[in-house]
Amino acid sequence: MKIMYLTIELIVGFIFLFIIVKFVGKKIINKISPFTFIAAIVLGELLGNALYDHKIGVFYIVYSMTIWGGLLFSVEYLSQKFLSFRGVVEGKPSALIKNGIVDRETLRKNRMNINQLQSLLRQSETFSIREVAYCYLEANGSISILKKSKYQKTTQEDFNMPSKIVSAPVTLIRDGEVLWDEIFDLGFNESWLKSQLNTQNIIEYKDVFIAEWLQGDGLFVQRFMD
Repeated sequence: MKIMYLTIELIVGFIFLFIIVKFVGKKIINKISPFTFIAAIVLGELLGNALYDHKIGVFYIVYSMTIWGGLLFSVEYLSQKFLSFRGVVEGKPSALIKNGIVDRETLRKNRMNINQLQSLLRQSETFSIREVAYCYLEANGSISILKKSKYQKTTQEDFNMPSKIVSAPVTLIRDGEVLWDEIFDLGFNESWLKSQLNTQNIIEYKDVFIAEWLQGDGLFVQRFMD
């Protein structure tokens, strides 16, 4: 008897889940916003808990999924109709880098630090902040990058260029703190660092928000005042 009830519940749950996803749209699968991501998790939990709770029958599965699906559909409908409501539910992208400058205030508002930004950039195959013209933190937590023109992708075959050794950028100063281990690993010293900063009219380390060294491209520096 339990097997028969479980079979019926599985079939009903499967059909209703299919209908809800079909009506609400593909956004719930793509996790296009934090709301749809959490809504998808709750929807799965509702079905999963109902299936394995022997005190809950088919009616309660249908009822709970109908209510939740109706709420999801209502939110999606209102998001399509009203721009202000869409902004509240889906959120808006935040510009973390503008014109090649890291916006520290926007980082703070999104509860991020420079380490996390660098990590997200590396995951997007961008290993240096100097390459980025604009970087947006999307509502779903991913980032979108527009690189500076000289760093946009081209192929060596297009220009018959010989292959070059690829070097990774190394962060030397972060949040005003000098990473001496990185400097010594590169074979440099404090005198070298000071001379590099002096060429950019920087005297104090504490004035530097981020400094990166890239072989062949020199030192990239952004000050706090920038």
